[in-house]
Amino acid sequence: MTDEPKAEERRDESAPMPLMRLAAARLPLIVTALAAVSASFFFQVPALFSLLAFALVAATLTMTRPTERTRRNLSGMRRAPIVWPDTGMKAVAQSLPSPTFLLDIQGVIRFANEPAMRTFSQARAGDTLSMTIRSPRLREALQAAVSDESSTFEYRERSGAELVFVVSVRPVHHAAAEDPFILVLFEDVTERRAVARMRADFVANASHELRTPLASLSAIIDTLQGAARDDPAAQSRFLSIMHEQAERMRRLLDDLLSLSRLEMRVHQRPGERVDLGQVVRRVVDGMKPLAGELGVSISLAIRDEPLIVLGDQDELHQVFQNLVENGLKYGNSGERLEVDLGRVANGATISASVTDFGPGIPQEHLPRLTERFYRVDVVSSREKQGTGLGLAIVKHILTRHRGRLEIASTLGRGATFTVRLPAATTGENGESATPAATQNAAERLSADA
Repeated sequence: MTDEPKAEERRDESAPMPLMRLAAARLPLIVTALAAVSASFFFQVPALFSLLAFALVAATLTMTRPTERTRRNLSGMRRAPIVWPDTGMKAVAQSLPSPTFLLDIQGVIRFANEPAMRTFSQARAGDTLSMTIRSPRLREALQAAVSDESSTFEYRERSGAELVFVVSVRPVHHAAAEDPFILVLFEDVTERRAVARMRADFVANASHELRTPLASLSAIIDTLQGAARDDPAAQSRFLSIMHEQAERMRRLLDDLLSLSRLEMRVHQRPGERVDLGQVVRRVVDGMKPLAGELGVSISLAIRDEPLIVLGDQDELHQVFQNLVENGLKYGNSGERLEVDLGRVANGATISASVTDFGPGIPQEHLPRLTERFYRVDVVSSREKQGTGLGLAIVKHILTRHRGRLEIASTLGRGATFTVRLPAATTGENGESATPAATQNAAERLSADA
């Protein structure tokens, strides 16, 4: 950042030179005094008249000199160019939350606020902005600003994670400046664009997922009304397919409604005291018939009793039901599933893991597993009646509970899904209380989610 010149320096530039200005200001008085002396000596004019004339001239000059001096000073101030942004402009730019630059008419950076220095660390005061941030649109906008034209365009920064900015370039006129300054503001719209893209993808995926069973139902109905009208065997087979497709749409709509409800309540933390051990026991007991069909054995280990968290019992049941069901369906080749619960982090956090011993998940897919409709294998997922929303629902529920989901996998050795939730304790009055250590753990889990 570059500082403006001090006020004393600006005053010194416009201040008069002591000897020359003093002599010029007193010249009429000196001439009048010499004339009075010469008149008294050569023309024998009485000294009294000479003194009166001198006094009259002096009084007249004294009355007019302040006005002339003020006029000259004001004229000098109007002519003095301001090279750096003044303190007011800098204060406004510094208060803005978005990266902001103030440039002179040549496009040289004269001031950059703190967000600009953090985001564009390569941009330094005294450098030309268009040479530091290379963008043809930026160069065109700066040239337009010289002609007193404002511009807005989109710029993508790809130095690390891609950032998307809407850049506004505006000329700024100052009453005491010969040339305008240029204000360049970078508004970060990365998250906004990502959300818009996710919404568009969500609508497209949901439409596709619903269109497939609807198309199947429509084709079956046409067949039943036509060629299979009098074929009982075909009717029975087609009715079974229609039932499967209707169930597929029901599951999808149920998951969509669950996501919608969770999004509306994501900032409302539930306060019911729930024993996580009992929730997981009920989930495992309910999944044993499916495990028997798939030939998978389930083992449950609970290392501490009780395991109390503040939460919504139905939502936590949904979390572990989704995780255990996924483990059974996608890891059934390992023929066993392990569920483990216990306290970690000095008891402030409860950890629950679901481990299968199936084929595992490639590492490049792990960061995206909780995205809506994301599937590692689309065909396999649909064959196993998956909607592509199960892990997205798990993530939203854990976010509401200030928890997080960790996924680890090794190809050929299975995958582990670990849920971490802040533990709840009981205060002296018997009500729910969260100690400092547990509260800090909850904040860390929420920040990492």
